[in-house]
Amino acid sequence: MTVVRDPARPAIKPALPAPARRPRRRANAAWTYLLLMTLAVLFAGPFAWLVLAALKTKTEWVAIPAKILPEAPQWGNFTQALTEINFTAYLGNSLFLSFLYAVLVTFSSAAVGFGFARLRGRGKRPLFVVLLSTMMLPQILTLIPTYVLFARVGLVNTYWPWVLWGLAASPYLVFLFRQFFAAIPAELEDAAIIDGCGYGRIFLQIFLPLSRPVLVTSFLLSFTWTWGDYIAPALFLDPDHTTLSVAISAFYRDPHGNPDTTLQAAAATLYVVPVLVIFLFAQRYFIRGVLSSGVKG
Repeated sequence: MTVVRDPARPAIKPALPAPARRPRRRANAAWTYLLLMTLAVLFAGPFAWLVLAALKTKTEWVAIPAKILPEAPQWGNFTQALTEINFTAYLGNSLFLSFLYAVLVTFSSAAVGFGFARLRGRGKRPLFVVLLSTMMLPQILTLIPTYVLFARVGLVNTYWPWVLWGLAASPYLVFLFRQFFAAIPAELEDAAIIDGCGYGRIFLQIFLPLSRPVLVTSFLLSFTWTWGDYIAPALFLDPDHTTLSVAISAFYRDPHGNPDTTLQAAAATLYVVPVLVIFLFAQRYFIRGVLSSGVKG
């Protein structure tokens, strides 16, 4: 009996035996690890260069050809960077502003995201599209009009701009919270309403505790945004109340008034440490929050 294969049906390829599949998997894994190691080196390269620059002398810094490794590491640059300016005061300003903004924008973004995810109302979808479209607007375009507005109401040289920015929420963080809250089963909300809970109590006592990974993610992102910001503190704050990022670029000078690059590199290395420490302790929640907000909707 002759079996005639239907030409419309694709031929079934025989599966490779297990011993033949293992080398292919190992090769794919090797290429994946090689790619990840290459990316890790590229991302860690600037920080490694910064640390090496902080350990050089001024002569090694301007030497031609440039020397990658210092002949004798100058650990005293870090001590001098801490004493050359009022490092602790500027560090305290940066910590205060970053923590204040991170807390306020996290809570306000969570509240707005909850409203877009669970509340009903006319025009909610177009309004959400308008909110997301503001993410495409460069922040530098609104900085000067914002400065003029705050200057007219007397809020320049104060920390009130960061308070108002925090209370205004962030479009990207609103999107994260909206995606997370929209994935929570409606039965949980209905049960709370039957028990007599209002939407304010539902948000504070049910949805907000469930969103711990997104809360941590939002706090980390907003904290690093403010911590690494240079333009806004330089524009809105006077030299006595400015942040560490402005102080590092402006106040390390040699006797001739030129920037002291080795001390700036040492101070910048110390400046990066708090963010690295926070991320190392919270990276599990950070990754979980990004995944839970990105794949559900």
